[in-house]
Amino acid sequence: MNPNVVRESFSDDPQQLELLRVCRIGRAQGLKGEVTVQSFTDEPEYRFAPGSVLYTRDGSEEYVVERSRTFKNRWIVKFEGIDDRDASEAANGLELYGEADDPEDMLEEDAWYPKDLIGLEVRLAENNGLGLPAGQVVGKVVDVLDGFQSLLKVRLANPVRDAQTGEVVENSALVPFVDELVPDIDLDERYLTIDPPGGLIPGLKY
Repeated sequence: MNPNVVRESFSDDPQQLELLRVCRIGRAQGLKGEVTVQSFTDEPEYRFAPGSVLYTRDGSEEYVVERSRTFKNRWIVKFEGIDDRDASEAANGLELYGEADDPEDMLEEDAWYPKDLIGLEVRLAENNGLGLPAGQVVGKVVDVLDGFQSLLKVRLANPVRDAQTGEVVENSALVPFVDELVPDIDLDERYLTIDPPGGLIPGLKY
């Protein structure tokens, strides 16, 4: 498994939970209908490929990508039907959404949305390197952090407390989201397993 977090923002409209926020149209670029876009997706090459279909928030209007390119780390997109500067300026500020990927395809690719991971119980994997019982509950995923490497923020089931005062001094841990440390994810049973090295999980006795 080579897990990958797909960072796209979900619509908060309960009628449109199958749509993901992909971009916000920005300023007009030139005179022939091109626009700059603020991207909210980790898959811009896919979402802005010619022929890709994006939607307004309520799904009532379609915007088909005619062509796209990058310039100075920005995406510039030409949508079908937006053919001049007036039309591109009129679209400024419009947010567009794309259909969520098929869950079965995502499983095959070991790709996960943060919303799928947040709330999962964290258990120790079988034959873990610490020699601790498989299935021992470590905590729960409360966030997925972006960066050079995605990190799972785990709220500990047994927080570390000060020996004298009893106050909680550590109540969470960050687990790199890589296959060596997160070997299994079971969305049906709502848990994932970890195989952490010593010292990664505060207070874990081994």
